[in-house]
Amino acid sequence: MSTAHSPRRPRRGHRPASTERGTPIPAGTPQQAASTPQHAAPAVADGPDGHTAQLQDRTFADLGVPPSSVAALAKQGIDRPFPIQVATLADTLAGRDVLGRGRTGSGKTLAFSLPLVARLAGGNRRPRQARGLVLVPTRELANQVLAVVDPLARAAGLTSTVVFGGVGQGPQVKALSRGVDVLIACPGRLEDLIGQGFCDLSGVEITVLDEADHMADLGFLPGVKRILDRTPKDGQRLLFSATLDNGVDVLVKRYLDKPTTHSVDPAVAPVETMTHHVFSVSAADKPSVVHQLASGQERSLLFMRTKHTAKRLAKQLTAAGIPAVELHGNLSQNARERNLAAFTDGSTRVLVATDIAARGIHVDDIAIVVHVDPPNEHKAYLHRSGRTARAGAGGTVVTLALPDQEKDVRTLARQAGIRPTTVSVRPGSEEISRLVGPPAPKVEHVPAVEANEVRKPGNRPRSKATGHAAAPRRSGATQGPARTRSELAARAGQPPSARRRSR
Repeated sequence: MSTAHSPRRPRRGHRPASTERGTPIPAGTPQQAASTPQHAAPAVADGPDGHTAQLQDRTFADLGVPPSSVAALAKQGIDRPFPIQVATLADTLAGRDVLGRGRTGSGKTLAFSLPLVARLAGGNRRPRQARGLVLVPTRELANQVLAVVDPLARAAGLTSTVVFGGVGQGPQVKALSRGVDVLIACPGRLEDLIGQGFCDLSGVEITVLDEADHMADLGFLPGVKRILDRTPKDGQRLLFSATLDNGVDVLVKRYLDKPTTHSVDPAVAPVETMTHHVFSVSAADKPSVVHQLASGQERSLLFMRTKHTAKRLAKQLTAAGIPAVELHGNLSQNARERNLAAFTDGSTRVLVATDIAARGIHVDDIAIVVHVDPPNEHKAYLHRSGRTARAGAGGTVVTLALPDQEKDVRTLARQAGIRPTTVSVRPGSEEISRLVGPPAPKVEHVPAVEANEVRKPGNRPRSKATGHAAAPRRSGATQGPARTRSELAARAGQPPSARRRSR
C-alpha cells in the first residue's frame, strides 16, 4: 500500500520528476539482474489511495527516467518496468524518502539505481567524498549492485565503485581519493576507511539501504546507524527490505522523513511457480541421494548449515565426477568471486553454499534448490528457496529430512505457508529421477589445490599421504592439472576432446 503525504522541502540537488504521481502501473515479474530481458505482464497492486487497482503497461520513459538511462537499459534488453520500480519511481525521482517492501529478486536494485543516477547526474565530485551511497550486507550483493548501477552511471557521465572487506584496501582508497558519484559499500570496511580519513560522507545526497533486514540479521545495524549519522540529515534516503523486523523499523523511524511506503509483494512468501518436495531419507542413504540430486544437466544449488560441511560436500561431489564449487564465509574474496562466476556463467552446474547465498545472490536458471541441511526457521527456507523460480520461471525445491528431522520440517513447511509433496526415497528412486532428469556426463576428478594456495611455477601438487610430488597426468591429456575446483568445474563445460570423462 502506498501512502501519500504533503510535499516536503526541496532537497539539495533536487530535480523534479517529469511524471505525475498516480496509481502504480507495473508490468511483469521480478528482475534478477540487468542482463536479464524483461517481459511485461499485467499485474495488480495497491495504489496510493489504498484500493487495489488493475495495473497497465508503461515504459521507463513514461515514468520520467532520463533518456540516457532508458538507452542503457535498452542495450541490455530491459524495456519494461516491474511492479516495485513503477510503484516507487515517481516518488524517488521527485526526491522523497521511500520505504520499498518486497521479496529479494523483485527488481529493487533497479528501482533505486535509476533515481540514484538520475538525481546525481550533472553534479560535481570532490576528493574522498561520495555523492550517493548504497549500503549492502554482503560482498556478493555489492558486486551485483555495481553490475546494475555501473552501466547507468557511465551513460550519465558518473562514476561508481565498491568497498568491502576481504580484499586489500589500496584500490578502494585510490578510487575514493578522486571522489565518487555512487559508492556501494558493506558497513564494516566503509567504517574502517572513514576512521582512517579516506572517506567523507558529508556530501552524500542520496543514501540507499538495500536488504536492510538481512543487515539486521547479520548484526550490522549499529554500524549502519553510525554511518547514517555521518550523512546530511536533509539528504534523500531510500530503504528496501523484505521485512521490517529485527530493528529495521527503528531505522525507518529515525532516518526516513515522512517516507512513502510501497509494498508490491508479501514480505516473505512462497512463489507459485515453485514446487516443494520433502524427501525422507535415512542417514546411510543421504550421501547417495544428495549426489543424485546434484547430478542433473541444469544448475543446482545445495544449502548446508556450516562452512565445513559445504566445503566437504563440494569436494565429495567433484571427486565423484560432479564438478561443484563452494560459497561460504571462509573463502577469500577472490575465491568467492571466482566460484560464483563459474556457477553464473555455467562453467559448473553445482554450487554448495551456506546461508551467505540465501539472500542477494542473483543467478539465472537455477533449476533446483536442495536443503541438504534444513534451515532453522521458515524465513530462511523461503529466502534460500527464492534462488529458483525467478523472473517467472519454474523451479524445484527439495528438503532432505532425516527421521529425527521430520517433525521440525513439517513445522517449517506450515510456517512457510507451503504444502510440499512428502515421500520416502532411497538412491535411485524414481521420484528423484523425475525431478533431476537425465544425469550429466561425469568428469574425471583431478586433485585440486585450495583456492587461496599459491603454487610456484613448475611445481606439481604434493601428495598429502607421502609429501612427495604427485605424478603428472597420463600422456595424451590435453590440459595440465586444474589448480582450483573452479578450474576443474570449468572443464565440465568443455567438449569431450578437451577433457577425459570417467569410465
